[in-house]
Amino acid sequence: MEQILKTSWYGKGLLSRSITILLLPLTLIFYLLVALRRAGYEFGLLQSSKVSVPLIIVGNITVGGAGKTPLVIALVKWCIDQGFSPAVVSRGYGREDERVLLRVDSDSDVRVCGDEPLLIAQASGVPVYVGSDRVAAAEMALQDKYDGSSLVDIIISDDGMQHYSLKRDMEIAVVDGEYALGNRLLLPAGPLREPASRLDEVDAVVVAGNSFLQPQPLYKLVEPNSKKTTDYFSGQRVHAVAGIGYPERFFTMLRNLGMEVIPHPFSDHHQYNRAELLEINTSDNLPMIVTEKDAVKCTEFANELTEVWVLPVAAIIDDKLDRALRTCLKIK
Repeated sequence: MEQILKTSWYGKGLLSRSITILLLPLTLIFYLLVALRRAGYEFGLLQSSKVSVPLIIVGNITVGGAGKTPLVIALVKWCIDQGFSPAVVSRGYGREDERVLLRVDSDSDVRVCGDEPLLIAQASGVPVYVGSDRVAAAEMALQDKYDGSSLVDIIISDDGMQHYSLKRDMEIAVVDGEYALGNRLLLPAGPLREPASRLDEVDAVVVAGNSFLQPQPLYKLVEPNSKKTTDYFSGQRVHAVAGIGYPERFFTMLRNLGMEVIPHPFSDHHQYNRAELLEINTSDNLPMIVTEKDAVKCTEFANELTEVWVLPVAAIIDDKLDRALRTCLKIK
């Protein structure tokens, strides 16, 4: 079903148009629900809470991944460079119970906290607070200690652009550089959570293309200090494993780096088991390359796998986004 929908959202053939037409009545209903909900917050019928520190929302108006997590990590580091003590809030999609409110640190259990929060905690070194109620997660962050002594003085929300119960000081929308907004229709006929005009309201729009997401040296899953440049794998045949919103984006990145890719796509937030990875890993002697998001879910049986390498990507905060951040946060 997921693949059928994506075909209609991003395809251009007769099949895509036919599926789109069939889904238009449902899209009209969804549009009315979105508009009514937004109006409820605008007219004060639904409550919206303001936290006591600046809050930055990093989100998008489409379903699926668009590079938000690398940007959140980059923003955390940017905030630290400006002298802030940041924390991150997230829903923690794909975890065992998304209703549970908890703090995520670098050694948390991925099944309990979710893959993206754990990756952010490990890559940024700051705590992540997860919960379906983002207001409660933000309040938990403010009551906690940043590093045992410093109080949190800025919060970054991983996703949550449509979570209007939480007021924000800045909104950053991430748009996929390859897929963009698809057919520009709302769900389910299109990939949009909100109308395309919503992008006119945000403080910054980041296009997640090749210049935004930069591949970094790969590291070995069982030995993170063992690193190889991307050139090392150029010309090699590799197994590529990705359980992200759009796995093809990862496979394309590897191909652009000169690798001959054997793709193994999985659904977003997929919880790997030992058998499925061993089947790929032991089928031949080829290296296996995974995303950082997938790596945090493979550590418990990493010692049973051979030649598994992790490809980190770093988001680049360009001058335009830097200026927007300084303007919204009122810093020089």
